[in-house]
Amino acid sequence: MVKLSVNINKIATIRNARGGNNPDLILMAKDIQSFGADGITIHPRPDERHITYNDAIILPTVINKEFNIEGNPIDKFISLVNKIKPDQVTLVPDKIDAITSNSGWDTIKNKNFLQEVISEFKSNGIRTSVFVDPELKFIEGAKESGADRVELYTESFAVNFEKGNLNEMNKYIEASILANKLNMGVNAGHDLNLNNINYFVSEIPFLDEVSIGHAIICESLYLGIENVINLYLQKIKNAVKK
Repeated sequence: MVKLSVNINKIATIRNARGGNNPDLILMAKDIQSFGADGITIHPRPDERHITYNDAIILPTVINKEFNIEGNPIDKFISLVNKIKPDQVTLVPDKIDAITSNSGWDTIKNKNFLQEVISEFKSNGIRTSVFVDPELKFIEGAKESGADRVELYTESFAVNFEKGNLNEMNKYIEASILANKLNMGVNAGHDLNLNNINYFVSEIPFLDEVSIGHAIICESLYLGIENVINLYLQKIKNAVKK
């Protein structure tokens, strides 16, 4: 059974837009697990524009399933991860000013750096995953770097699926087969949504986990907003004038 880890960054984005604590990120993390999600993912960035480092420190007190922290392994991030010791850390090569992750690691050029970082995390008992494009050479590089898993960057799949170009899936199938052959687990994430998730999970072998955040929040707005508007209308209609 493929596991679903819910990325809660966007919940923090909404909270931060107004200040205060609405929505309550910690409560949402608890509820998302109670709704059946297999884990929680966060991606704290240096500017803390959504998940803050304080959020990351508090969250383990309410997470009873898998906790996955994503990020670029700068010194501050490495210290945070070693302090919290999540179940999994996913290394992502995003620039400080990036809006979102937009590429995987070149695990060949960055081999020595990744080996050093991964070795430190593994010495602390933290499973380490490396975010990569579905290219076989980068899968092999991840293995040489000591990674326990790879997370396949699925934007190109999502874009091509929307266009009906299903052959793009072949890259992901081949990448997953190779990762499994090299005794690495396989995760996937980025632009997976309700429209494409069934096809992706059905087609790719050896998939352990998908991480989804942005789409879940956007889809929740559409699937839930009618109910909320009607609740407001009902409250207004039933209000007793003083």
